[in-house]
Amino acid sequence: MRIYLIPMVYVSLALIVGFAFPRFELLYLPTFVSTVAVASALATLGAIASGMMALTAIIFSVAYVTVQFGAIAYSPRLASWYASDPRIFHAMGMLMATFVYTLWVMAWIDRGSSSGAVPLLSSTAVVVLLIASTCAFTLLIRGLSDLQITNTLRLIGKKGRAVIGEMYPRLDRPGSGHEDDPIETVDNACKGPVTQTVRYFGEPLTIAKLDIPNLVGMAEQAGAVIEVTRAVGDTLWYGSVLMSIHGAKAPLPEQQLLATVLLKQQRTFEQDPKYALRLLVDIAIKALSPAINDPTTAVQAMDQIEDLMRRLGQRKLDVGYASDGNRIVRVTFPTPTWEDYLHLSFDEIRHFGSNSVQVVRRLRSALSGVGEAITSETRIATMHAYMKQLDLGIARSRLDAEDRIYAGHEDPQGLGLSRHGRHSPTPGLSGSNQRGSFRVITDGL
Repeated sequence: MRIYLIPMVYVSLALIVGFAFPRFELLYLPTFVSTVAVASALATLGAIASGMMALTAIIFSVAYVTVQFGAIAYSPRLASWYASDPRIFHAMGMLMATFVYTLWVMAWIDRGSSSGAVPLLSSTAVVVLLIASTCAFTLLIRGLSDLQITNTLRLIGKKGRAVIGEMYPRLDRPGSGHEDDPIETVDNACKGPVTQTVRYFGEPLTIAKLDIPNLVGMAEQAGAVIEVTRAVGDTLWYGSVLMSIHGAKAPLPEQQLLATVLLKQQRTFEQDPKYALRLLVDIAIKALSPAINDPTTAVQAMDQIEDLMRRLGQRKLDVGYASDGNRIVRVTFPTPTWEDYLHLSFDEIRHFGSNSVQVVRRLRSALSGVGEAITSETRIATMHAYMKQLDLGIARSRLDAEDRIYAGHEDPQGLGLSRHGRHSPTPGLSGSNQRGSFRVITDGL
């Protein structure tokens, strides 16, 4: 359900219950009346109704502040995430439902201007809704703690870990294959000629998810191979080539093919582990901007980045194909490589934080930690090369000689406790990949 429809559901239920329940009570439970005076009951219910509208206005204010804070302090891409928090809409719906139902009950007090009766159960329901609305508002205010940088980074990291676990099998799992098996090694050498090209015609939207099972079924039925040319997270423009169909016996229904691609206005976490890293890097480099100058936040962001990279290093990343029941590849789609993840995670932080001793020390510790967690010789060699690139960046930075020596130490806290193995004025790199180890030492220029 669209999230903005949640308050409408609450209001609709309040209208239905407010219309039916007092009538039911009047017809079948006429003796259930309250001893409260009519004037007192009307005054109390009127105060509750007006208070609900005031609290609803506060909810709007909280939502606005949340969006502004997320956009300014962290990243504009987090603004919509905070604004679409279901707690905001549920709290707003509860308050509006209480307001609507209270008005209905007020209309049934002293019905006919002669009975002088205050329906007991309907009035009690108003009190129950008031308590529920107060609880919803309290939980919403408590949820503002998510705006703290630690909680924000933790939530992004949690989303990233979940999608990594869903997308990529572990290398130590039977049948997962080698971590760098290319798609060409699968029995898919003869795709056949391109028999159909599917293009996108519409406003710019982002690929959020691919319905791979449906694509496999369509390709198997047509005896074809569907090559999805755009990756999850890519933006589609008018006329963009979205799919190429190879060797189909007959043209596939274009609308059905397009229906297998879920498009949204911006990137989401679905099938896109890169998005979590993108948000973490955004927070880190914004903290490193001269206007903010908060390297400690960048260090905290790298805590989550290192954890995600450690997990990715132990996963089979080449999963850009899907087979049918006969193990014939039917669908291929672009997926990021280990190098793609490495550059996404560290390039911009390395560039914007090259003149911060704290950031460089934490970055070196992150690279060393990721290297120690992986067992692939190819990936370890990539980490060695990247560490040398970091050393060259330190050599070209504005740091003086003493600061370069200090920046050559690994430190998970940035500026906390120096680790062993840093002795030379300009750090270098050597390492061993036996049993997946990644030992960083220094040697002179």
